[in-house]
Amino acid sequence: MTLTTVLVLAAGTYAVRLGGVLLRERVAVPEHVRRLFALSAIALLAALYATNALVDGEGFAGWARALGVGAGALLAVARLPFVFVVIGAALTTAGLRLVGIT
Repeated sequence: MTLTTVLVLAAGTYAVRLGGVLLRERVAVPEHVRRLFALSAIALLAALYATNALVDGEGFAGWARALGVGAGALLAVARLPFVFVVIGAALTTAGLRLVGIT
């Protein structure tokens, strides 16, 4: 089942990309729709990150992980280098787990 899903998604991705190349000159996409495409990609990635960061198995991963992700987000917004963002998020999560917050 997993292999079939991967193959179907790969074929769909290839078809969409090929369609973009073949139809580039034939279809005019308005500028506001292009902006929405960019925003939808950001929203999709944010949803994926939130799901992976906050869910473990079938339930909530715990407050330590959620607050660690939040700390990492704040460090990223502050434009710190990526390594500091990752270390800050990990230290926040580890510190909270050390004091008993799971």
